[in-house]
Amino acid sequence: MFNEADTRAKLIDPALRKRGWREDLIRREQTPGPFVRTESGYQRGQGRTDYVLCLPLQQGMHPIAVVEAKAEDLAPNAGIEQAKRDARLHSVQFAFATNGHQFHEADLRTNATRGPLPMSDFPKWQTLRDRWQRPGGQNRGLDPRSDDAKPLWTEPREGARYYQRAARRAVLEAIARGENRILLPLATGAGKTWIAVSILRAMDMAGQLRRALFLCDRDELRNQALGALSAHFAADA
Repeated sequence: MFNEADTRAKLIDPALRKRGWREDLIRREQTPGPFVRTESGYQRGQGRTDYVLCLPLQQGMHPIAVVEAKAEDLAPNAGIEQAKRDARLHSVQFAFATNGHQFHEADLRTNATRGPLPMSDFPKWQTLRDRWQRPGGQNRGLDPRSDDAKPLWTEPREGARYYQRAARRAVLEAIARGENRILLPLATGAGKTWIAVSILRAMDMAGQLRRALFLCDRDELRNQALGALSAHFAADA
């Protein structure tokens, strides 16, 4: 029986390649951010996400799913709860768990689950792309070619933390789907000002920003935000 490392190398990697997941669409062993949201609040992140699967869309790669690998002798759904936690952490729609032979899947947007299924049925990236673009709930689908999706394809600045990119992407995806009321709760020290400025910058670069109201409860926070906004908007900040 293969241990987890051998299961990844000898079973899961070949299975993903057979299903069309090219090497440039896979990010391995992604480290979580320093804070993870749980039912009891926030705690420090631990461990690594085995696989983050990405779509080749517009400019660069767009994360869409995580895969949690377990040793060959464990049940294929042994890592599904961990996969769902990592999917929320990365702000992606799909979570997979596998022992290299079979997999379980959870769709965090529709709450649908399925499995066990053989790895020969693992979704191709084109299949996940089509499912990701579908309408959900009261919101329309996401058309990557639409004007509403343009901010999503702007790149954040270099050095952005991984969870800042995830938060930024979550908001821009919601806007692209037609949502107009979005609440983004973030832990202390997560860089809320940077994320807010990055979202406004993306909308501005896409020609969609008209006016923004930035509220804060202390002068020092206002000055901090003004400095960050001025770096992109100059006198218009």
